[in-house]
Amino acid sequence: MDLGLEGKVALVAASSRGLGRAIAAELAAEGVRLILCARDEEAVQRVAQEISAETGAEVFAMQADVSRRENVYRLAKAALGRFEHVDILVTNAGGPPSGAFEALDAGMWDTAYRLTLQSAVELTRCVLPEMKRRRWGRILNVTSITVKQPVENLMLSNSLRAAVTGFARTLANEVAPFGITVNNMLPGYTRTDRVIELAEATSRREGIPVETVRARIESQIPMGRMGEPKEFAALAAFLASERASYITGQSIAVDGGWIRGVF
Repeated sequence: MDLGLEGKVALVAASSRGLGRAIAAELAAEGVRLILCARDEEAVQRVAQEISAETGAEVFAMQADVSRRENVYRLAKAALGRFEHVDILVTNAGGPPSGAFEALDAGMWDTAYRLTLQSAVELTRCVLPEMKRRRWGRILNVTSITVKQPVENLMLSNSLRAAVTGFARTLANEVAPFGITVNNMLPGYTRTDRVIELAEATSRREGIPVETVRARIESQIPMGRMGEPKEFAALAAFLASERASYITGQSIAVDGGWIRGVF
């Protein structure tokens, strides 16, 4: 299937590992030119070199912490200076820490807000004017299955990723007349560092082996296994494509059937 992405420009946040890296690699394989960022300068430059070598794509990478508004503006300025516009924006950030409500102080809420909601809003603010001018754009927000079925002990993620969903659903209607789509991608339990860290946190909290935690998670997934990052990245490539031009305002899970709800 020709996705019509050859020559498009994508900015993929938090792309030095995990889902962000997988999305970047998948888009590069479709001929997309990339802007990558991560907090770790060495890691993101290494990934940029790897993806370029694997796919032949043009890749620009820089250090940026998307929870810091000034970093987002610096990233956008560099991206627009290099490519003049961004066709595809993938908002993404590491998940906030786990914890029940009474374990989370005001500072933790502020940090999680900047990381999860503010980063998506500010990245969008930076690239949207040029998308509207060109009358074409794709905004993809990496959120979580928690927006449809909250996960115990993930108060911050459950709350703030739901806020991103509300932002995206409202924005989708505002920008649809300009040929811009806005969709949310909901990863389920996928083999990433984030899921490993959460499993280890549960292991410590409950005093059980981490292997027991992983087995318990997989027993809740109808497909009987965790997902692979490349399986999630395939959805991103499709939603970014010309083929998905009539899909907007949606929150689509890639979870092996974990979410039990009908909608």
